[in-house]
Amino acid sequence: MTVFDQFFFTMFSFYKKRYKQKANAIALFYTSFLQISVAFLLGCFFAAFFSQMHVDSMSSEKAWTIFVLIAIGIHFKNWLKYSGKTRKVLNAKWNKRKPPQQNIVLLCCLPFVAIGLALIMLKSL
Repeated sequence: MTVFDQFFFTMFSFYKKRYKQKANAIALFYTSFLQISVAFLLGCFFAAFFSQMHVDSMSSEKAWTIFVLIAIGIHFKNWLKYSGKTRKVLNAKWNKRKPPQQNIVLLCCLPFVAIGLALIMLKSL
């Protein structure tokens, strides 16, 4: 079980108490948003790194197009993974093991911290 799976089930179990029907959609959106923000952070890091190394391999417009395609791919992959049989198998593992719960406030702040760091790196270009 990956870190993102653990974050998904932490958010799922937190929102399952309040919003029974929408808990899966909220946890899916959170996991996708977190992974997309991490991909954005990595993209900004490599853009700043290659800029400092004076490597011109791709235009900015092509890089944004690739980022949008990656974001769509990440959300589609998560939708397939957390909506079907795989989620039920992972949920059984999660309930069997009962790992410690993470802090929900910290989990909600993680994507925004990643986006903030990415914007700082993007500004250094």
